[in-house]
Amino acid sequence: MNTQYLQTLPDDWEAVARVFSALGDATRQKILLLFEPGESISLKSLTELLPLSRTAVTHHVTTLVRAGLLQPSKRGREVYYSLDLELAIEALDKVRTYAAEMLAASGEQMP
Repeated sequence: MNTQYLQTLPDDWEAVARVFSALGDATRQKILLLFEPGESISLKSLTELLPLSRTAVTHHVTTLVRAGLLQPSKRGREVYYSLDLELAIEALDKVRTYAAEMLAASGEQMP
């Protein structure tokens, strides 16, 4: 048993944890799926689309921003958000590499 990470995650896994934590909520998944390629959506538009309070939408959007999945940009008084999925791809790649290494070490092969 590998117990070295019980107290803290390795530094390069902190971002992975934030991404997967953010993606673990269905509302945040819905928010990400609203975006078309290259599209920016205002917080006001998200609030109008979702059956949640502005405070709840802001909370979910802030979680996605902290995870690096959305990038904010201010235009006048309104904040617009756009997708930034590079970190999501990095997190998925890190988990895939870990899984492949664990399978290889156990003598199994990835499908």
